[in-house]
Amino acid sequence: MFRDALELSEGDRATLAGLLIESLEPPPDPEVEELWAVEAERRWQEIESGAVQTIPWEEVRARLFRRG
Repeated sequence: MFRDALELSEGDRATLAGLLIESLEPPPDPEVEELWAVEAERRWQEIESGAVQTIPWEEVRARLFRRG
């Protein structure tokens, strides 16, 4: 079985690894999922309305490296 998995393409092995990891996690709590969905929508609306500004990844990365 494991040897068969090693013969899969890199992409298929990555997909299989992800599915195996997910199978070890407990099922999501519907209440928590709903709260995250509400929070994600709130944050999206803040971005869309201009209430908050995003920071490009390159800038965030540069700031992090300057700290370290």
